[in-house]
Amino acid sequence: MLLAALGTSIANVGLPTMAEAFGASFQQVQWIVLAYLLAITTLIVGVGRLGDLLGRRRLLLAGLALFTAASVLCALAPALWLLVAARAAQGLGAAVMMALSMALVGETVPKARTGSAMGLLGTMSAIGTALGPSLGGVLVAGLGWQAIFLAIAPLGLAALLLARRFLPVDRVKPKADRPGFDHLGTLLLAATLAAYALAMTLGRGSFGALNLALLAAAAAGAGLFVRVQVRAPSPLIQMATLRDAALRASLGMNALVSTVMMATLVVGPFYLSQALGLDAAIVGIVMSLGPVFSALSGVPAGRIVDRFGANRMVAAGLAAMVAGAVALALLPALAGVVGYIAAMAVLTPGYQLFQAANNTAVMADVPQDRRGVVSGLLSLSRNLGLVTGASAMGAVFAVAAGASDIAKAQPDAIAEGMRATFLVAALLVLVALALASRSGRRPA
Repeated sequence: MLLAALGTSIANVGLPTMAEAFGASFQQVQWIVLAYLLAITTLIVGVGRLGDLLGRRRLLLAGLALFTAASVLCALAPALWLLVAARAAQGLGAAVMMALSMALVGETVPKARTGSAMGLLGTMSAIGTALGPSLGGVLVAGLGWQAIFLAIAPLGLAALLLARRFLPVDRVKPKADRPGFDHLGTLLLAATLAAYALAMTLGRGSFGALNLALLAAAAAGAGLFVRVQVRAPSPLIQMATLRDAALRASLGMNALVSTVMMATLVVGPFYLSQALGLDAAIVGIVMSLGPVFSALSGVPAGRIVDRFGANRMVAAGLAAMVAGAVALALLPALAGVVGYIAAMAVLTPGYQLFQAANNTAVMADVPQDRRGVVSGLLSLSRNLGLVTGASAMGAVFAVAAGASDIAKAQPDAIAEGMRATFLVAALLVLVALALASRSGRRPA
């Protein structure tokens, strides 16, 4: 889980250096990041289902090996298109790691300690996110952009050896008794998710004809996917699974809170630099505090879930997030950077508590043969929330600031955009709270 998050965050800091090395534009080198995220988003449900069928330990070992080998290929790539292709392969390995890490918790951890395990996964993800920019900056400055990928390889190898040594051997049905893999459904879902993700990310904030066409293609793909799933003998996603009101609510809540968390990454740097006038180094330090708060609160959040029950703590985490979002809308204007940090100290632990509780509640009663695909759906809903948040919350910020070019907006306009964005964020979390109250789950 740490490696998958590190793979996401470490590459961003090297983009300017890679653009210079390959003689490419910033838009072109952005595909180094986008290819990785697209591979995770489009394939995570499919690899989760494949783990259910072929064995999670076996597929996780293959995913770790692919991630490690692709990291070396990234460092050795002589051309930009080869680097992008290697990053897509690395993203496939990361998708396997993300989907199956959560699914394996149900097999390796007693039920009474599932919350603690989920909290630990959240901590590892936050550490990877926080470590990426600082580690990447040091490596690029000292050894060049290739070092950020080479540094991941020994970590991947160590994880591979640990997984091989300690994870339980798969208990897989004989091939004759095993349901088939839904190739058509997997391809349709991947194409649909790719169209949606590209619709939300292309254009750098503008939403033109291409974005609308991709969004229409995603809608058509979703309808066709549902039709294929209803008729498939061994569907990728059983429609009965999605008819579970509690699961639908959990996936919806996951997407909503991820949208809110992405708003902190989209809006925060502009507010800190342009409204508060902080220099780049201080902005970087303040922005890193969110992942630090997440890392520190992940394990305690998991223990709280084990003690007080997952469903109660879903609501408690969402309530803390509402308070944090409102605080981000109001406190920075009153107390500057101290107010911003105080608000983040409420929002991010609330997010960790929600994640640990929601993941525990979902995975508690999932049948053994569906854990991989349900884990993949949880990760997918989070990724879709992040992709949507980057576009939608960025648009809210720009509209509220009244500026077509945020980089040239006045401090007062940036402050107004910040206030409006996080009031909208608070409303989104309130919607998630409403979903929690109507999900049909009894407190546990």
